[in-house]
Amino acid sequence: MGFLHLLQSFRTPWLSSIMEIVTYFGDEIAFLGIALFVFWCLSKWDGYYLLTVGFLGIALNQCLKITCRIPRPWVRDPSLTVVGNAQEAATGYSFPSGHTQNVTGTLGVVAATHKQRWLRIACIALILLTAFSRMYLGVHTPADVLTSLAIGTVLVIALRPLMRWIGQDGKRLMGLLLVMMGLSLLFLGYVYLFPFPADIDAANLASARENAWTMIGAVGGMCLSCAIDFKWLHFRTEAVWWAQILKLVLGLALVLAVKEGLKPLMVLLFGQLPFSRAIRYFFCVIMAAVLWPLSFQWFGRLGKRQFPGKSGL
Repeated sequence: MGFLHLLQSFRTPWLSSIMEIVTYFGDEIAFLGIALFVFWCLSKWDGYYLLTVGFLGIALNQCLKITCRIPRPWVRDPSLTVVGNAQEAATGYSFPSGHTQNVTGTLGVVAATHKQRWLRIACIALILLTAFSRMYLGVHTPADVLTSLAIGTVLVIALRPLMRWIGQDGKRLMGLLLVMMGLSLLFLGYVYLFPFPADIDAANLASARENAWTMIGAVGGMCLSCAIDFKWLHFRTEAVWWAQILKLVLGLALVLAVKEGLKPLMVLLFGQLPFSRAIRYFFCVIMAAVLWPLSFQWFGRLGKRQFPGKSGL
């Protein structure tokens, strides 16, 4: 906690503004944007690698949070203050850091799958800056961020040989997704059936249960999407650069529209029951991995059409 007090003493308005921006690289929206860019525009297989690292990272992160049950820094030491609105996004227990976990897994995969030195340096710099921002803003301790950095790095390195072994074998990939579904069900059973102590924070336990249902829905959507793609869809990612940008922007808008648009409908049908998150995220994945890729053949033809009378040479 002493390090957080030291950072608090060095805060300035301009640096705080920068850190509030940097920390968004660990947010769910940033993860979604980068993951879909890789999945839609670069390499379907690297996309599955990124999503697998992200899923296992979230599973480990949430399991540690609810098992260790370490309160946030400002709860442990009321003299610590939080910068701006950072506390609003800091839900659940403190240990380990979810934002750091997200950015390490996401940008770690980007660095591992690309040989450009400048890109690797940029990814590493953003990972470290995001981890630092969580401490600077006052929402995590060094132990929180260092643990997430270690978990994310190990997952990126350890899963690389597995994804190479899977290659473009749809059956092997489906097997991996089924294992992930099994882990999701185990985590769901853990947060509902484990005899947690009576003094457990109810809001944090509710957050863990919501995240468990989110994983169930997302992985279920991935399983169905993978089966549809290998059976019928076989979507390709190639397109000219401006068509890729158009594909990403429009597709991301549609996925977010499904994610947010289904929320009031789920509340209307199921109230605040957490299993409605599984339904929302299931359809988000279906939109991202089945429905939107139906348009990729059209995007692939953009910029390649020849004018009448041209030989095409």
